[in-house]
Amino acid sequence: MPTRSSALLLLAALGTACGGGGPSSPTNPGGNPTPTPPPGSPVSGYLFYDENGNGTADGGEMVRLPSVGVTVGGQTGTTTAGGRFTLPSVPNGAQTAQARGDTLPAYFTSPGVSLTVPAGADVPLGARLALGARNRPNIYMAFGDSITFGEGSSDGEGYVDDLAAQLRSFWGRADMVNDGQSGTRSFTGEARIASSLARHRPAYALILYGTNDWNEAECRNAFPCYTINALRSMIQDTRSAGAHPIVGTIPPVNPDFADRNPTERNDWVRRMNELIRQMAAQERAQLAEIHGDFLKQPSLPPLFADFLHPNDRGYSLLSQSFFRAITQPLPGAAVALDDAGPFLFAPPGTRP
Repeated sequence: MPTRSSALLLLAALGTACGGGGPSSPTNPGGNPTPTPPPGSPVSGYLFYDENGNGTADGGEMVRLPSVGVTVGGQTGTTTAGGRFTLPSVPNGAQTAQARGDTLPAYFTSPGVSLTVPAGADVPLGARLALGARNRPNIYMAFGDSITFGEGSSDGEGYVDDLAAQLRSFWGRADMVNDGQSGTRSFTGEARIASSLARHRPAYALILYGTNDWNEAECRNAFPCYTINALRSMIQDTRSAGAHPIVGTIPPVNPDFADRNPTERNDWVRRMNELIRQMAAQERAQLAEIHGDFLKQPSLPPLFADFLHPNDRGYSLLSQSFFRAITQPLPGAAVALDDAGPFLFAPPGTRP
């Protein structure tokens, strides 16, 4: 008769023959060893505006892009102040650092950069903004009527100085050109924008027109008259000049001025802005939602210096609208990266 010890040895041998490799548990079925994750290393870097498209952060390229999603080796993060990102554990070996196209500011693209992990130093990841050969990076042209000119503000500058300060704080560099002409209508803007673009050679045109069109009987009685066509033409002329359009919705007027038909006029503004939004979407142009931002405030009268010109508080709100439009993604921006090259520019009407 076998002894107790020999019986135990026999059971152990049978367990080995049946493939038992260790004790089973709910977290380790069958007792198989837990796979060891591949070794990883931290990766840090920064997302910069590659103005000349050479893939190198040159000395004069000071703009950095915060609030953009970055992926390296399947690990994701978001850039912070100064455009910096840090991923704590990226698999070692050959990898690609990429900025997510759906998180880049409007009109920016990023081709990505190859690296070997561990990287040993900060990874410079470039973002590009396609411009015409003569256009000046980081130059913003404010283009419109007396609201753009700054009437009603305490310093006469309207929103431009405040917007420049916001952009410099966020990106590191920005310069504004004020090309507002008081009393002009959108057909006037359509006629003069080409010469303004040629003179200033900006990277962006901030287009705000339509307020004075109400004064034309044609625009009140034959809605929408020429406003939408004029704005569309300004967007296309901006692109033809190698710059990028930001088009603003028309701000409301002060409802406290009962002798100026504010209810009727604000309804006209509302209906016109519905068409402006549709047109901007058709043209794939970034929209500054000025009208909507004004209407979100508790009361309209405290935002105005008179019947239609904002005061300092109103201009600050207008500045914030343009700031968001410039720094946030274009609605419906693709996740896929676009390596179109630094100066490849799509003609008007051909952008995807």
